[in-house]
Amino acid sequence: MKLTLRVWRQQNADAPGAMVTYEVDGVSKDMSFLEMLDTLNEDLILRGEEPVAFDHDCREGICGACSLVINGDAHGPERTTTCQLHMRSFTDGDTIDVEPWRAAAFPVVKDLVVDRSAFDRIIQAGGYITAPTGSAPEAHATAVPKADADHAFEHAECIGCGACVAACPNGSAMLFTSAKVNHLNVLPQGAPERETRVLDMVATMDDEGFGGCTLTGECATACPKGIPLPSIAAMNREWLRAVRKGPRRP
Repeated sequence: MKLTLRVWRQQNADAPGAMVTYEVDGVSKDMSFLEMLDTLNEDLILRGEEPVAFDHDCREGICGACSLVINGDAHGPERTTTCQLHMRSFTDGDTIDVEPWRAAAFPVVKDLVVDRSAFDRIIQAGGYITAPTGSAPEAHATAVPKADADHAFEHAECIGCGACVAACPNGSAMLFTSAKVNHLNVLPQGAPERETRVLDMVATMDDEGFGGCTLTGECATACPKGIPLPSIAAMNREWLRAVRKGPRRP
């Protein structure tokens, strides 16, 4: 296939950016989207030009690093991560726009790479447990009802890619934060921090400059791991419960 790419190029967060057009030939339908970008960069290097900076790591749909807006959609036209998007989803002669995540809390580092450390700070605020669980056999000695285990596992699938933020017209991180809160709050090991977790993580989310949630639903539609929209309502209930009860501080 021969494709026309319009790629966002930006030297750093303070520099102005612009869409730059490139032609890429010899693209196989079996290539992943990132392999296609690798092909573009090889051509740019051979021509003595600076390659396009983009984020990636595992390339197996697990780490969430490969976060791109493709033709206006977070991760592209399929409900998967960018690294698992293959060029068979496009046709010969297509023009493809490739941009970074667009959110005030995700400043551009360079080209298609953004700083998502705001997510890390939300996790640091409460996305952990302090209960000593011991080795795996000892941890399993604490019975967890299947419904609670299923609920926790469903939300534990969040890989922190940020597609929810990129897809949201408000740039909200409510789906990400709710996944982390709901993952731990239903488990007995997460009970000691149940109140402080939701209050601290939501407060940190607001401090980081993410937008407010208006339940548009674009976040759940874009999520490659299928975190459900009702997760946000569940976190709101946890937040109200914590406010009414008052947090237990150490």
